[in-house]
Amino acid sequence: MLRRNKINLGMVIGLVIFMVSCTSNAQSKDEKQRRQKPPSIEEVFKIMDADEDGKLSKEEVKGPLKRDFSKIDTDEDGFITKEELEKAPKPERKGPPKREQ
Repeated sequence: MLRRNKINLGMVIGLVIFMVSCTSNAQSKDEKQRRQKPPSIEEVFKIMDADEDGKLSKEEVKGPLKRDFSKIDTDEDGFITKEELEKAPKPERKGPPKREQ
């Protein structure tokens, strides 16, 4: 009887571990899919516009926006507006190389 209880307990523990690992793996895939999608212009401004003036200065931006600031700031006033960002060329996405079919 004790041996049978140990087997049942082992099966229950194994099932719980399996379920937790499946849930964890599914969450990881969801997070990866969310990260692959670039943020909207509204999200970029919400994150980076520290002084909430509706414009992004070179000090506020980071990443590709900082690198390409002068290309995006078409009126050369030292700020990126939502309109300028909408018209900006899309940065090349780094990722795994595309496979030829």
